[in-house]
Amino acid sequence: MSTTHTPQSVRLRALVDTVQRNERTLRRFQDVELQLIRAQDFQSLCHVLLDYLPREFGLDRVTLWLNDTLPLLHEMAVRHAAGGRAASSPKTSRLQTSREIGDAAASLCARGRPWLGTPVSMRDEAADALFGDDERPGSVALLPLAANGQPSGYLCLASDNPSRFASGMATDMLERFAVIVAASLDNVAHREQLERLGATDALTGLPNRRYFDERLREETTRASRYRLPVGCLFIDIDSFKPINDVHGHAVGDRALAMVGACLRKQTRIGDTIARYGGEEFAVLLQGDLKDSLVVAERMRNAVAQLELYDDGGARIALTVSIGVSAHSVQHDADLDKLGRTLVDEADRAMYKAKSDGRNRVVTFAA
Repeated sequence: MSTTHTPQSVRLRALVDTVQRNERTLRRFQDVELQLIRAQDFQSLCHVLLDYLPREFGLDRVTLWLNDTLPLLHEMAVRHAAGGRAASSPKTSRLQTSREIGDAAASLCARGRPWLGTPVSMRDEAADALFGDDERPGSVALLPLAANGQPSGYLCLASDNPSRFASGMATDMLERFAVIVAASLDNVAHREQLERLGATDALTGLPNRRYFDERLREETTRASRYRLPVGCLFIDIDSFKPINDVHGHAVGDRALAMVGACLRKQTRIGDTIARYGGEEFAVLLQGDLKDSLVVAERMRNAVAQLELYDDGGARIALTVSIGVSAHSVQHDADLDKLGRTLVDEADRAMYKAKSDGRNRVVTFAA
């Protein structure tokens, strides 16, 4: 007995096939994303992007371009090149920092959106910059990577199949993937710098003052280049000496560790928090005064909810006083002076919060 397929049943079957294919693609993306998030260093991240990704998705070439005007990314790219580490993909998947490639990618990815299409549809200068003397692929997906509102790089996925990446295709999954790649790059860069400096506070696990001072210079440089605002918080645990005197240093250490972990949870990607010394913490924020005040109040409230108990089971109240300073940075700013000013103003505002009654946020006022 023969089976007759109606147009409606054919359309339904095609729809089911499409849904199943998208689910398989999503699962593969999620697997790669998980490996990126787990990457502990730049070498591991490059292995995922330049070796594993092309094998998993049947790509013929993957190129990662890094914006080497950003200090952390520049340092990673230099160390990667000096180590002679290259991907094992047979068609030259690789890391690049060429300024020409970055300019070509930026011209294609208008408004920070992915670009899909064939090399023949590009302008000649863009295609030459992206592929040089290499054999041109059939089609490419060019994904912009951005961290904290500025371009950190581009990821180029290339296939010999001209219809693999076509203009007009949905890019939802690719855009999500690009966000994960950019965040993983940022995390690995800061982790490697932290390890290189040996700048971790043993008690809280936070960066220490040495690391904060270096990040202060980097952030003011970035803010000056792009005319962006930068904020600083100085945070002091209220009545910390009585906690040590009454309950002992072991309880005081627990208080420091709890507050440090709590403050870390309230920071955003791209912000820097450090144990500055004693019971003081410092936070460097990518944002203006309004943004800084929102983060500061969120931190103050979160610490007040902590539950620390002494050896007898009695609850010890924990609160913090926070001083806030923020500046918009111009191209010709004296960056050393700006860094000192930010820290000094936030520190003075913190002491004002103490004198005003503690457990509050105070903005620096000249």
